[in-house]
Amino acid sequence: MTTPAEALRERLQYVLDPELGASIVTLGMVGAITVDGTHATVEVALTTAACPLRAQIERDVKEAALVVEGISSVSIVLGTMSPSAKAVLMDTARRLAQESAPTTTIPRTTPVIAISSGKGGVGKSSVTANLAVALAERGFTVGVLDADIWGFSLPRLLGMAGDVTARDGKMQPLEKTFGTGSLRLLSMGFLAEEEKALLWRGLIVQKAVQQFVEDANWSGVDYFIIDTPPGTGDISMTLARLLPHMGHIIVTTPAMAAQRVAARMADFARRSNVRVLGVVENMAPFSCECGHEHDVFGRGGGIALAEELSTPLLASIPLRAHIAAGGDAGTPAVSSDTMASEIFQDLAELLTSKIAPPAGMTGCTARMLKDLDAAVERS
Repeated sequence: MTTPAEALRERLQYVLDPELGASIVTLGMVGAITVDGTHATVEVALTTAACPLRAQIERDVKEAALVVEGISSVSIVLGTMSPSAKAVLMDTARRLAQESAPTTTIPRTTPVIAISSGKGGVGKSSVTANLAVALAERGFTVGVLDADIWGFSLPRLLGMAGDVTARDGKMQPLEKTFGTGSLRLLSMGFLAEEEKALLWRGLIVQKAVQQFVEDANWSGVDYFIIDTPPGTGDISMTLARLLPHMGHIIVTTPAMAAQRVAARMADFARRSNVRVLGVVENMAPFSCECGHEHDVFGRGGGIALAEELSTPLLASIPLRAHIAAGGDAGTPAVSSDTMASEIFQDLAELLTSKIAPPAGMTGCTARMLKDLDAAVERS
C-alpha cells in the first residue's frame, strides 16, 4: 500500500524546474518527505540559495502537495545543493535534453501560459489579446495561439488579417508590431471564413491544434500565450499533453455560476499535472460618472475563487465599454484606454517579475547550463 509520503513524492514528479523543464524529483532536488497526520514537510534543495525562481518552485511544490489525498497543509524546507549534487543535476539535465529533444520550435525555457475558463462569455479572448499586447509593448516577442478552433476571435480582436504561409516545412505565424515588441499569431481565422461554421469533430480539431503547436515556426518567442476554448474537452487535454510545462490563468466573472465552473477548469489543470498560475476576474464592478459602483455581474467572485484554489488573484478588470469597443475595432484597449492600459500593464509586470519570468533574465540553473539546446544538437 502506498504511504502518503510515497504518494507525495510520486506527485512531485510532475513539478518541473521552471528553466530546465525536467522533474525536480528526477533532477535530485527533492530530499526527505515526512507526513505527520495531514501535514507534510518537504525538503527541496536549490542550486543556489539566492535562486530568483525559488518562490515559483516553492509555490508549485505546495500546490502539488495539497492535491494529494489526506494532506491539508505543507511546510517546505529550502536548502542548497552540494557541489557533487549540482554536478549530478547537470549530468541529468544534459541526458534528458538529449533523450527528449523538443517536438516544437517553442524554446524550452519560454513561459507557456494558457488563458482558460470553465465556460464561454467571460471575456477570455479579450484578456488574451490585451495581455499579449501588453507584453509586446514591454519589448517581448509574444507567440499567440488561438486554440479556440470553432470560436476563433483573436484576428478581429488584434486587427490582424492575411494568409498563412509556409517556409522550410513550417507554418509562419502572422506578425504585428506593438510598441518595441511584436506579436506572432496563428488562428483558424486566417484559414477559414469568419462567418462560416467549422463542422469538425474532436479528432480533427485535436490534429489542428497539434499542427499549430508542432508544425509552426515559434522560434524566438519570449512568451507563448494560448487562448483556449471553454471547458475541459479535447483541446485542453491535447494542449496539456503537448506542452506539459504550461501554466493556466483561470478567467472568471464575479458571478457565482462562473466561479463554480471556473473551479472545475482549475481542477482539470491540476489533475492534468498543469500549474495554475492565478485567477483573473473579468467584468468586475465599475464606477459610473455619478460616482456609484454597479455590480452588474456580482462582486467578489474572483478573490473567492483565488482563495479557494490557494492561488493569487492576478487582476480584477472592471466592466468597461472601451475594452469591448477596442476589440470590435481591432485596436486593443491596452493601447488606447488609460484604465485598461494600467490594469493589463500591471498584469504583465506581475507575470514578468514574479509569476512567469522570461527565460534568461532571472535564472539560476540556466546560468549553470547556458546552452542545453546545444546538447540536443550535438547528440
